[in-house]
Amino acid sequence: MKITNKWTGGLLVLLLALGTAHAEAASAEVSAENDALVGGNGGLHSLRGQTEIKDIFPGESWKKYPKDGKPIDSDYVYQPPLIPHTIRNYEVSLNANKCLSCHSWKYANEMGATKISVTHYRSPRQGQVLSDVSPSRYFCLQCHVPQADATPLVDNTFKRVDALEEK
Repeated sequence: MKITNKWTGGLLVLLLALGTAHAEAASAEVSAENDALVGGNGGLHSLRGQTEIKDIFPGESWKKYPKDGKPIDSDYVYQPPLIPHTIRNYEVSLNANKCLSCHSWKYANEMGATKISVTHYRSPRQGQVLSDVSPSRYFCLQCHVPQADATPLVDNTFKRVDALEEK
């Protein structure tokens, strides 16, 4: 009985070693195949095409944004309003927020700009109305983005909400 247990233990160790070696070899083979598929990135297809990330890829020219435009209609309920003008060189940091120089309640009428929603003046936790923009709403570009007349990178089949369709 003791001999059988020794043989069984040795055989088990041998099988585990062979299985591990086989799995590592198969994994290396699959990895090599995937690297060969598309630019060494595991077979993923990228909008960059075959250009390696480490390679220099010339960026596109700056998009043309309207100088100042009328507000852009929403496509779904509670959509953050889109920015209908360029924001190039606008500072939005802890020290300054260029957006507020036109869109705050204090300056909006004078500047002919859309006023910030009253929801931006409420504290998120207590719901208290604040005298200035809530810190949680201070960084406008978290939600609001400029729109440019640019060619889409991928097909877009999005349809606006029926209730917002103009009739």
